[in-house]
Amino acid sequence: MAITPKKSTRSEPFKNISKDDLPQGRKGKHHLVVAQLLHDIEALEPGRALKIPMSELSDTMANVRSALNRATKQKDMEVETSSDDEHFYVWKTEPKRK
Repeated sequence: MAITPKKSTRSEPFKNISKDDLPQGRKGKHHLVVAQLLHDIEALEPGRALKIPMSELSDTMANVRSALNRATKQKDMEVETSSDDEHFYVWKTEPKRK
């Protein structure tokens, strides 16, 4: 039995754009919380850390930590994280020598 292709109901083809007009990066579901964290991290004084209540995270700490890690790598920022039962901590570190 042969399968006949379904005819498209679209009257015009998909639009095309220049690659230069494509958005850079992605705006994932953690975008807002990560953007706020990056802003706050950049404003931190040396020797200070952010103390974020886990209840205020938009997802699990592991998922937010992963999204933050991706974002800091893109911005070439060095940060470290820690956590306890109720809080997630983030602070800037000195760049590692290569």
